[in-house]
Amino acid sequence: MKKLVLAAFLSVYTIVSFAQNTRITDANTIGWIAYTGTIKLNQKWSLHTELQVRRDRLITKPQQDLYRAGINYTLNNKIGLRAGYALAETYNYGDIPLNNLGKQFTEHRIYQMATLNDKSGIFDFSHRFMLEQRWIGRYSSASLTKEDDFVFWNRLRYMFRANIPLKGRTIADKTPYLAVYDEILIGFGKNVNENVFDQNRLAILLGYRFSPKVRIEGGYLNQIAQLSREVNGRNIFQDNKGILLSTILNF
Repeated sequence: MKKLVLAAFLSVYTIVSFAQNTRITDANTIGWIAYTGTIKLNQKWSLHTELQVRRDRLITKPQQDLYRAGINYTLNNKIGLRAGYALAETYNYGDIPLNNLGKQFTEHRIYQMATLNDKSGIFDFSHRFMLEQRWIGRYSSASLTKEDDFVFWNRLRYMFRANIPLKGRTIADKTPYLAVYDEILIGFGKNVNENVFDQNRLAILLGYRFSPKVRIEGGYLNQIAQLSREVNGRNIFQDNKGILLSTILNF
């Protein structure tokens, strides 16, 4: 029995060691500032607006700018649907650039999303499912100053989030709360290379609800992202840690 346990341990150790030796980790310090606004049209329909300014070296170097818009439909008090468009501009950051030319690039997205909400005791839970169709800019030559091609990728995202009031049993007006979420992003389709696993994002935030119209959140964010290419036959993973500050408005 001892020999079996030892053999199993050595096998796991060998696999983990091999995985670590075949990857390169690029660590960065990030700061994300986000605005989200919902414009209510009636009881069922509303408009979604969103801006995210993402920075490397905390706030001093651009990482990505993201603009997202959509239309929401509330099926009932537990299920919400959304479809829309996003524009992302990604910059050259970190020790190993996302593309092999070290150039910034534009991305266009169309997305569909469903959110399921639930409550258990003092906990508010949500499950967010998102499907994205992505057109990512690519350069055929280092001499170009503008992308001359756009590659189509698919991506599936799932986020689990829990909100916990820090005063009372519900998140009402003038209530501080704790928010924790984890989101995994999976790429798929014929053009996806290395990063079938695309990203994982973990956040631990403190929030405050001023009123039904205004909330703020801020705290810790960890983003693990795999590049779509290899360097010297090794996979590249970004380990980005930093802060997230977010303002949520409902009009």
